[in-house]
Amino acid sequence: MPAPVLAALQSFKALQDKEKLVLGEAYLDSGYVVVHETGEAFTIKQLRRRAYRLMEILGLRRVRLYDARSSCLTYLANNGVPDHILARWAGHTNVRTTKKKWYVKPDVEDLRGAATTWDGLHGFAAEKQA
Repeated sequence: MPAPVLAALQSFKALQDKEKLVLGEAYLDSGYVVVHETGEAFTIKQLRRRAYRLMEILGLRRVRLYDARSSCLTYLANNGVPDHILARWAGHTNVRTTKKKWYVKPDVEDLRGAATTWDGLHGFAAEKQA
């Protein structure tokens, strides 16, 4: 696990432990990592709002969380992470879901390489070298 992610998770866990102590039996142990002070899981809408607010505070371009996930998986794939590891990282049981169907998308550099290959088929690349 990347160090910044591990540090964030450890911080969340420490905070949850404190909140559990304060609320005692009233604390709902939902099993989720990022929760309300009461232990109740955030809804997708609540998580999205919080993420967008954080992007704004940090001066980051606003991106959909789904797109951010896809970008992370594409980055890992383009940097040599094996397909079965990508699937596990994404929580998928089928590699095809991760690699081919939804998440890993070619980036501009991938497309540029394909265009260069296509030029070679027509002899254009050979003409440029001469």
